[in-house]
Amino acid sequence: MSAPTTSSSAGHLIVRTLEAHGVRRVYAVPGESYLDVLDGLYDSSVETVVCRHEGGAGFMALAEGRLTGLPGVAMVTRGPGAANAMIAIHTAWQDATPLVLFVGLVPVHDREREAFQEFSLTGWFGSTAKRVMTIDDADRAGELTAEAMRIAAAGRPGPVVVGLPEDVLVHLTDAAPSQPIAAPAPQPAPAELETLVARLARAERPAIVAGGDGWHDGAGRQLLDFAAAAGVPVFCDWRAYDAVPHDGPAWAGWLGYGRADAVAAGYAAADVLVFVGCSRSDVLSDGYTLGFDAETVLVSLDPEAVQHAGRIDQQILAAPAGFVAALAGVDPSGARGSRSEEWMRGRAEAQARFAAHRPDATVSAGSTAAGTGEAGVDLGVAFGQLDDRLDGRAILTFGAGNATIWAHRFVRHLDPASLVGARNGAMGLAVPAAVAASLAFPERRAVAVCGDGDFLMNGQELATAFAHGGAPLVIVVDNGIYGTIVQHQENHYPGRPSGTRMVNPDFAAWMASFGGHGERVETTEQFAPALDRALAAGGPALIHVLIGSEVMPPASREIAAVESTPAN
Repeated sequence: MSAPTTSSSAGHLIVRTLEAHGVRRVYAVPGESYLDVLDGLYDSSVETVVCRHEGGAGFMALAEGRLTGLPGVAMVTRGPGAANAMIAIHTAWQDATPLVLFVGLVPVHDREREAFQEFSLTGWFGSTAKRVMTIDDADRAGELTAEAMRIAAAGRPGPVVVGLPEDVLVHLTDAAPSQPIAAPAPQPAPAELETLVARLARAERPAIVAGGDGWHDGAGRQLLDFAAAAGVPVFCDWRAYDAVPHDGPAWAGWLGYGRADAVAAGYAAADVLVFVGCSRSDVLSDGYTLGFDAETVLVSLDPEAVQHAGRIDQQILAAPAGFVAALAGVDPSGARGSRSEEWMRGRAEAQARFAAHRPDATVSAGSTAAGTGEAGVDLGVAFGQLDDRLDGRAILTFGAGNATIWAHRFVRHLDPASLVGARNGAMGLAVPAAVAASLAFPERRAVAVCGDGDFLMNGQELATAFAHGGAPLVIVVDNGIYGTIVQHQENHYPGRPSGTRMVNPDFAAWMASFGGHGERVETTEQFAPALDRALAAGGPALIHVLIGSEVMPPASREIAAVESTPAN
């Protein structure tokens, strides 16, 4: 017999259902179209994180989804609010990250009349979300909220968009909050593992590629240990390289933008590739050019293999954690075959040489940071110092742009769920993601790394950090240009820069205006002391790093020993 219920509004029922699902925070820009939900949040255990832009709110929810595995939740108003949130939906779709976006809508009786801020929810989001639904029946408000949470996390994770008609939200209902629906957790069958082990044993140059979301609770360490015992190097997908810790004899580096040439050559030389949690996608494969001849095993919860390109010789339906747990019952010596340590050791050594701290050879002696007369900061040195101080334990967040490449290269990750970066290349993610990370995990250091263009996309969300007690550290690399585009222009239209120059404020002073700790760094020697002061500040902090506009990411071919094609 079901427990008795008392009437509540549909808006309040949505909030109670989110509570039942363990949602800790919703990231919102308020709107009159969903006032009843906001009223339900007034006395809820769910914290309402009030954001300054809908794109920032969506990115914060995305970061929470990636770091916790529970779908992040954002709430925005109709029309313009939904439009601003679209960037987070596209990012969650391409990055396969669980996210639920609630969007206020015009009243039902105003539909199809071009009412104020009216738009087509399905028309806008239908091609970029796993599901688009509208709550037109108050009695189903809890049911559809639970369904949205389930769909966002099931299979290949992604975004779900839920429409909230303003008038339906205030309708009363006796329905009880819907409880979480347990998602199926398929496990590899013994026969599948036997086939996989046989493939690895036959291979001369096997490799594992780990990535995607869902690497929590030590699964990455277990995979790395199994691979080391089996003599198989482990690569990681771009901006998903927190899947495994960056140590041990099997760690072979990350693929995609800014990777080492030797790492990419090692991946391309593999004769068996096992993708776990990720796929042979565009960026990972250098624009669909590398790794297509190898025998391929795909371990994924997506039976349709939406983002995978090229052959699949075996597909195993499993999440990373389930697959790795199943490997615990496999003797890794059976997967080693007759291979020596040489193949795996060579891949690890190539990455170790590439990631070794060193001054940036691309910084010319005559370069100056804009407006300073100084040589600017050597980012090779600076990010090596950052790596030393973070010791592999921080959460790093990234937007898009060349400024992030130094951190990718030199800053280690030793803990799972410690990286949030837009794998679709969206700008503006770094700051809101770091704010969300510092709220979700206040005991951990959250560090945003962004360029000047990226920072000003959503830098206003620092106000959200101050309002809600977050304490991120933001490192802004300022070269006064859209550096990635300038790099492409120099390759295709040399000497004809167009549409890529910027004028920036003093970002450190801007941070100080909030009451936070701001530092402006113009030389390499200034960086380490400024970093130490920022880390000790105890609240939000920002380091404004000046470099010359001609400085581009460090070359992927720096050491002769790294340049050669790997031996078997």
